Amino acid sequence: MTQTATIAPAAGFRPQPVEAFNRIGEENAFAVLARATALAAEGRDIVNLGIGQPDFPTPPHIVEAAIKALRDGHHGYTPSTGIAPLREAVAADVHRRFGEEIDPGRVVIVPGGKVTMFSAILMLGEPGAEILYPDPGFPIYRSMIEFTGAKPVPVPIREENGFGFSAEETLALITPRTRLIILNSPANPTGGVTPKAEIDALVAGLAKHPHVVILSDEIYDQFLFDGEAHTTLLAYPEIRDRLILLNGWSKTYAMTGWRLGWSLWPVGLFEPMRKLAVNAWSCVNAPAQFGALAALTGPQECVGEMVAEFDRRRTLVVDGLNALPGISCAMPKGAFYAFPNVTGTGWHSAKKLASALLDEAGVATIGGPDFGVHGEGYIRLSYANSAQNITRALERMADFLAHARAA
Repeated sequence: MTQTATIAPAAGFRPQPVEAFNRIGEENAFAVLARATALAAEGRDIVNLGIGQPDFPTPPHIVEAAIKALRDGHHGYTPSTGIAPLREAVAADVHRRFGEEIDPGRVVIVPGGKVTMFSAILMLGEPGAEILYPDPGFPIYRSMIEFTGAKPVPVPIREENGFGFSAEETLALITPRTRLIILNSPANPTGGVTPKAEIDALVAGLAKHPHVVILSDEIYDQFLFDGEAHTTLLAYPEIRDRLILLNGWSKTYAMTGWRLGWSLWPVGLFEPMRKLAVNAWSCVNAPAQFGALAALTGPQECVGEMVAEFDRRRTLVVDGLNALPGISCAMPKGAFYAFPNVTGTGWHSAKKLASALLDEAGVATIGGPDFGVHGEGYIRLSYANSAQNITRALERMADFLAHARAA
């Protein structure tokens, strides 16, 4: 009888990923959420203004549609790009809201908004390439750029510009090595909305750079205040053949845990995206897609009600922040985040201030540097929490700033 030799691993051996994985960053909102949850488990009373998640339940008609899909036997695979009725509903919703025609055949249903970011950056990023992204901005942009080996080029998002991007400053950063430019308005983490005039100027300037693809992250397109109207990049036919549009259901319909997004791809990138879907996630789960279909084709009053409540909370949080010593906060025009300037508090590190607020005051926020180098001097607060909790958080912050020693 032949015996198989057992090969013992070398002493101290630990499997290691390839070098690219050492460049992957974090989304610190989830780290703060974990820390806040751990403190709560210890008996601490924590008010979480860190995570960007609506505190509303998913509307009942959406939930019921998913349950019905399960009962009707929708238990199997779907096409990798999504079920046809949902892709058609996305196109119809875009036409209803913006008057723009899009081909449902180039819509891809994906498991969350991040998947579109990952896919676009993976397709276009490699050593020697450059990718422009907003800073401060959603941290996954830079994380995935660095993963591909491309050079991340931050586009400064400045308070003096209302936290919108400057077309002139953005265009000046484009070089022959630029492959992709990422735009986000309304914006996370600042709540900024870039004026249409700046978007017009950017698109006009991009005519000189036909080699640059645009990824427009419009996930907060229905969260606008003070009469602001959303300017979608779909409104510019001159860049449609190189535009990737990112959107989804998580924020608009309070469906963060459903993991549902959609994206529109230009002709040259749709087939690579379809293949990536086949290789990576096969398809989005079937009943969730039927829930998403109900969200787009069902009553929309739920969206307006949530936005109206966020508007009330926006005023509450901004007025409260501006009453705190050493803090000033511009009024956000979109999304559901406030991005107060904390340089007047005497704290030299916004991350240290955010950590102290959590550990000592029981208020979870995110330090601005977690969103980029231009985020120093700011912290992010999500007002996707109840007015009662926001008030409690502001009271705790006032007490903390009155008694704590700056570090």
